[in-house]
Amino acid sequence: MLEDFFARALVAGIGLALVTGPLGCFIVWRRMSYFGDTMAHSALLGVALSFLFQINMTLGVFLVATAVAGALLLLQRRNALSTDALLGILSHSTLAIGLVLVAFMTWIRVDLMGFLFGDILAVSAGDIALIYAGGAAILIVLVLVWRPLLAATVNAELAEAEGLRPEVTKALLMLLLASVIAIAMKIVGVLLITSLLIIPAATARRLSATPEQMALVAAGIGAVGVAGGLFGSLRYDTPSGPSIVVAAMGLFLLSLLIPSQLFVAKRRESP
Repeated sequence: MLEDFFARALVAGIGLALVTGPLGCFIVWRRMSYFGDTMAHSALLGVALSFLFQINMTLGVFLVATAVAGALLLLQRRNALSTDALLGILSHSTLAIGLVLVAFMTWIRVDLMGFLFGDILAVSAGDIALIYAGGAAILIVLVLVWRPLLAATVNAELAEAEGLRPEVTKALLMLLLASVIAIAMKIVGVLLITSLLIIPAATARRLSATPEQMALVAAGIGAVGVAGGLFGSLRYDTPSGPSIVVAAMGLFLLSLLIPSQLFVAKRRESP
């Protein structure tokens, strides 16, 4: 019989995987992995500001991640630097500012390792409720904007010509990413959130014929990775968050053994 803390971790991790899988597909299709990494790094600044101003941590992380996304959009319009340079500046500076702020707040004890790498085994019933409620809201919005978001991903100019407003859908995608990062931080940590978004989606891309199928397969692969990582962590006494990512990576490597020719003919409609 599983211990209560392990069962809670399993339920929370699978719930998160069901959200990060479909959302991660758009990160893979749009080649936004570095952007997702930047928003994840900004989460530590959100944690520091939450302690400083005594606000809810999930809300603090969401607000900072949203502010970083907005700053990127504004800086991109000025065309002063390339996007990858802007992402590098925002990513490392927000992470560094967060670490400096935490160092200055000597009156509180902050578990940096927990925030950086997560502690899924410490999730509570309240955390699970937040993950499933927030995750359901994210998935509902994603389903509602699926068509315009997919059209803008395939061809932004054509989507604009059809009146689908790709800039609005891009901003909405950033808000969804900020939301999932806020609820995922406690589970897998700042440094591993991007892996959970990218690896299952990248694995599913080789095994799917349509975008919708890829989203479902990515969610399933993420859930299997969570379960495999947690049971491996229990068996070998390894850190739970990194173990989940290692399990997901193992699934990706296994997918490379499947001949891609089985899916190439049907995958032409995917982004």
